[in-house]
Amino acid sequence: FVGEDVTRNLRTIRSIPLVLRTEEAVPQRLEVRGEVILGIEAFESLNRRREKEGLPAFANPRNAAAGSLRQLDPRITARRPLDIFCYAVGRVDGRSFERHSEALDALKRWGLKVNSNVRLCANVEEALAYYADTEAMRETLDYEIDGVVLKVDRFDLQRALGEKSRSPRWAVAYKFPPRQETTVIRDIVVQVGRTGALTPVAIMEPVRVAGVEVRRATLHNQEEMDRKDVRIGDTVIVQRAGDVIPEVVRAIPSMRTGKERRFVIPDRCPVCGAEVLKSEDEAVYRCTGLSCPAQLKERVRHFASKGAMDIDGLGDKLVAQLVDQGLVRDVADLDYLSKEDLAGLDRMADKSAQNLLDALEASKLRSSSRLLFALGIRHVGEHIAEVLIDAFHTIDRLAEASEEDLVAVYEIGPGVAKSVVMFFGQEENRNVIEKLKAAGVRFEAEEKRAVSEPHLKGKTFVFTGALSSFTRDEVQEIVKRLGARATSSVSKKTDYVVAGENAGSKLEKARGLGVTVLSEEAFKELIGMK
Repeated sequence: FVGEDVTRNLRTIRSIPLVLRTEEAVPQRLEVRGEVILGIEAFESLNRRREKEGLPAFANPRNAAAGSLRQLDPRITARRPLDIFCYAVGRVDGRSFERHSEALDALKRWGLKVNSNVRLCANVEEALAYYADTEAMRETLDYEIDGVVLKVDRFDLQRALGEKSRSPRWAVAYKFPPRQETTVIRDIVVQVGRTGALTPVAIMEPVRVAGVEVRRATLHNQEEMDRKDVRIGDTVIVQRAGDVIPEVVRAIPSMRTGKERRFVIPDRCPVCGAEVLKSEDEAVYRCTGLSCPAQLKERVRHFASKGAMDIDGLGDKLVAQLVDQGLVRDVADLDYLSKEDLAGLDRMADKSAQNLLDALEASKLRSSSRLLFALGIRHVGEHIAEVLIDAFHTIDRLAEASEEDLVAVYEIGPGVAKSVVMFFGQEENRNVIEKLKAAGVRFEAEEKRAVSEPHLKGKTFVFTGALSSFTRDEVQEIVKRLGARATSSVSKKTDYVVAGENAGSKLEKARGLGVTVLSEEAFKELIGMK
């Protein structure tokens, strides 16, 4: 399962039937895809109610709908006037459809809400006419839309067209032009995001754009601000990108008085004072401070993640509590937590606290490459961290390297080199590293295991089913050390499929392609563990 389980909250939405309303035969299993919405009138009514209760108003219907659906208490969701439009089917057992339109008709008969403005078009001209008709009635709808989606109707053609990495080839979003208004920029401030990005933000005279009051708008970065020549005091045109995010489109130079002022991103972080870095290959300026409060939660989450220090039990909500209560001001503070510190946190019983402390203790023995990746240095991912440790052996030696030393290493370019030198050049980052050392985190050089089976170099492995002696991460690390690589799918280029208990379709595919299949015991023998 990926994502959040909002089933209990969905049950409170009145337009979702708890039982399919039909006398005809229905599928044994039906997966329906849809979008939960909040109508404009309902949104305004909800905001009026919140203001009377002394609560902050929601920014827009989309944010309000998303926030309502993610409530921990379904009773809160039930008080929000949410609605839904169902727009597709996923897995269907016991019933088949040849066309998308046929599936939508069935959903309507079964009591599921489908948008009444869906139209079946015979050709491109009709599809373009549908776009124009929908744009014309946009202002009369009681819900926000920013365009239409055009889809191929026949499912066999959808399958033939396939999908790209993030979207299907058989559907396209056809957006409407954004609605624009005019206002004045009173000030420009810098906002530091959770990844350390410094973003200039325009503080403007309040203006209603597409039904929502806008006071702030992103200026993206220094280059974009200079390109548009946007200044403090300018009269500007603003819009909501995708009808959601406010942005400044352009300044109106003819309305200048001569009192307008240019703005330049500062060379020090306005939150923590650390040096600001701009890489040559991107337009964004970033704070290099390891313990910058503006990005601390994200840094701690990254530090604790699986590919980094893999601190079991340290989830997002616990990270938020630790930071908000001042128990963690940098990643090294994690290793100084006590059971007494944890006792005052929500849902933290004695056993849970001890489990977390044990996980923190175990994390101190992670490899130097994982520790380097965990530090969150810009451009240093898992692979580059391994490359750097292979070259310099320890983090201490890496910290003393110059840009020239770094770019001499295969796979290390100027961007990575500059980022690494900048990171270790910050005193606060060096202080955090010293705190980690004092807490017992391992920093010494690792002994490299000799490659015992050189014939595995360049080989490709796929693992399927449950293995009794290894976790999936462990076997992937083992084959990587032996010069091979692990992939997730079986093909003619796969050399070995290692099948554990309850191996599924990958095992069948391997046999069909004639790929060598190994048991767990045979795999151990192959890598020299027997």
